[in-house]
Amino acid sequence: MKLRLNRCSGFTLIEIMLVIAIIALLVGTVIVNIGPQRKKAYVTATQNQINSYKMALQTYSLDSGIYPTTDQGLQALISPPTSEPVPTKWHGPYLEPAVIKPDSWNRPYIYVCPPQQNPDPEGFDLYSVGPDGRPNTDDDVVSWR
Repeated sequence: MKLRLNRCSGFTLIEIMLVIAIIALLVGTVIVNIGPQRKKAYVTATQNQINSYKMALQTYSLDSGIYPTTDQGLQALISPPTSEPVPTKWHGPYLEPAVIKPDSWNRPYIYVCPPQQNPDPEGFDLYSVGPDGRPNTDDDVVSWR
């Protein structure tokens, strides 16, 4: 028994290229629409982490009566500071898990106490430099707003 091949069966090169072009357009549209959402997600995740550190710093302050100095930094939330002023009533670690994570752009958070930008003179500055990596720009994610 012989099989007959129909010369009209199959796809032409133009048809295949047309399908590939349509798929590429759809993928491009999805990528363009996801880009801004990704940035918003990074900013939201960083703000949530700052809020977590802020609550831990406030608990630290309630226990010891002061916030950690700039030199002691966020590390004071994980292990008792050894530089002055050494808190007498440190009951940490104040974070669970006891790890200081970088921001969403894999940069360390900036902690300054006493504050330089926070309008509360009794508080602290805690912020991420944001996606551009430069401090004091509009895209910084801060603890005092």
